[in-house]
Amino acid sequence: MVKKRHTDPCASVGSDDGGILELVYEPPPGAPPGLEVMTVAELRERAAEGLLARPQRLDFHQIVAVDAGSAVHTVDFRTHTLDAGSVLWVRPGQVQQFGDVEAIEGTVVLVQPGFMPPGTAVSEAADDPFGPALWRPVGEDREAVFCAVRHLATDYRTGERLAPAIRTEVLRHLFSVLVLRLTHASAPVSGLPAPGDAFMRFRAAVERDFATHRRVADYARALGYAPRTLSRATLAAAGVGAKDFLDRRVMLEAKRLLAHSELPAARIAERLGFADAANFSKFFQQRAGDTPGAFRAALRGQAARGQVPRGQPA
Repeated sequence: MVKKRHTDPCASVGSDDGGILELVYEPPPGAPPGLEVMTVAELRERAAEGLLARPQRLDFHQIVAVDAGSAVHTVDFRTHTLDAGSVLWVRPGQVQQFGDVEAIEGTVVLVQPGFMPPGTAVSEAADDPFGPALWRPVGEDREAVFCAVRHLATDYRTGERLAPAIRTEVLRHLFSVLVLRLTHASAPVSGLPAPGDAFMRFRAAVERDFATHRRVADYARALGYAPRTLSRATLAAAGVGAKDFLDRRVMLEAKRLLAHSELPAARIAERLGFADAANFSKFFQQRAGDTPGAFRAALRGQAARGQVPRGQPA
């Protein structure tokens, strides 16, 4: 997967100070732009030694449909159990870590952001950074999802005789079927209404600017809304107010850096836009119940004892 063969789908652009490995998608020669399909066995064979065991931050989508076996997989501090019939979706920017990848078989789909045209139901589902990571479709839903996976894999493997533009369109349509089947036929019921435009714009702005802007008023001014409007929209769509939503995003990045890098708290504070380490520590402790140092020490202690990272199995 990284720097092992010239056909590797991804390339390392460095690790976050020895911690998080940043992976950038690089399609193999002759592959259609934006999407690649392989088996889990091929992923294992193509990955550089030790790569899959390391924390990785992807700049692409990774979907794993499991046919057989069982293994754990961690995505942003939540530990998921992958077994037959489950589908894992890791999105750009999330930090993942494989468990025993030798213990499962299935299909892997790698997709670059922007592969789907913007403004469609498929692109909205794909671009949702807070979408579910693990799906367990059942009954006819499971049959339809895995039929869509097989169809996509078959056309990827047999489509070389098509004109490149036609092949890309075929794969785009088949990937759309997979996403729609997965996210709609088997979608968990949240009890919340569909997100409106105000929340969608706020969410995108937070994802882009959370490290430099942490006041809801700044986002409201930039987006042309009143702060109360953003708060109501966020509460309706996400179940929390705009400030809590923003703080949760900052906390997620702080936990990623504490868990997967050797950066001192002062450097992490600087990266996240805090004036100093003391302000960062106070912010973190109020929301996590631990100091940054205690949080890091607890995770390192779990790792030393061979326990899974903090988080609940899904």
